[in-house]
Amino acid sequence: FWAVQAERLDWYKKWDKVADNDLSRAQIKWFEGGKLNVSYNCLDRHINAGHGDRTALIWEGNDPKTDTAFSYSELLSEVSKFANILKEKGVEKGDRVCIYMQMIPELAIAMLACTRIGAVHSIVFGAFSPDSLRDRINDSSCKVLITQDTGVRGTKQNIPMKSNADKALEKTPSIETVFVVRRTGEEVAMVNGRDFWWDEHMETADNVCQPVEMDAEDPLFILYTSGSTGKPKGVLHTTGGYLVYTSFTHELIFDYHQGDIYWCTADIGWITGHSYIIYGPLANCATTLMFEGVPNYPDFGRFWDVVEKHKVNIFYTAPTALRALMREGNNFVVNRDRSSVKVLGTVGEPIKEPEWMWYYNVV
Repeated sequence: FWAVQAERLDWYKKWDKVADNDLSRAQIKWFEGGKLNVSYNCLDRHINAGHGDRTALIWEGNDPKTDTAFSYSELLSEVSKFANILKEKGVEKGDRVCIYMQMIPELAIAMLACTRIGAVHSIVFGAFSPDSLRDRINDSSCKVLITQDTGVRGTKQNIPMKSNADKALEKTPSIETVFVVRRTGEEVAMVNGRDFWWDEHMETADNVCQPVEMDAEDPLFILYTSGSTGKPKGVLHTTGGYLVYTSFTHELIFDYHQGDIYWCTADIGWITGHSYIIYGPLANCATTLMFEGVPNYPDFGRFWDVVEKHKVNIFYTAPTALRALMREGNNFVVNRDRSSVKVLGTVGEPIKEPEWMWYYNVV
């Protein structure tokens, strides 16, 4: 079964064995001996198939009047530029790169740039404290940190991302380089020789970067558990099995068809965002929507405004959000055009009957 599903990806070299699982020793290997690159499978191969002009990523900002989009060709260009910048700063295959950002396009670009050169990204949720960031950086000995000046989310303006990062970096000896994205233009402290502005380097970077061949069992990313059952643990995801799984499940579960506009409202700081905003959709040449804001700003109709504006076909959110929206009544929903939607998904916890019925009957 999984050998058939693996054919959905492009491989430099096919695997020697589909699965080698020894559960008694917790040793699980998928597609051992196979060679591929995640960035290539999410970008280059779609362009080579003639889909370079298709929209890969729609970004909807916190402000309803702010949005932008990247075609597959444009996204590859940005990813290749930043991959080259990382290489210039000495990042090599296997090095860990920490990403501490809000939901902005540069987050997606940084992830894919890491995968292009074989660096292992470790994303830290943008609302976490300096101590949480410090602990995750030190645990995986990250070489580079990527952050932003300040963030915006709902009514919150100038969330102190760089300031939080600086506090964390007081006790992170492994960090050699920090890249800072100008999101708001707020003035932030920059350490000479360590801190660099993202945009200044991107202006002069080469937009061609050859993808590195990765073994299917090479590390792809580290993501830390929430800490609800003790100290957060870094979970290492490897390359081949993860991408086959996310590509397959994104297509099957959401009944995805070419041309669909797909929106998962999660944050990339969690595994759902990794799998179902970035890797699954892009592996399938989908148009994926990334949302910086919150469901109740500027009012409780924001989700449905975005659905109407971008003609979303597949909508994926959490019961927690649905509960909050349901309490505000139906008017925020029914006053927006949702005729484009064909699939509704829910994730994060089991959905209870009242929310499900409201989702089904009203939304």
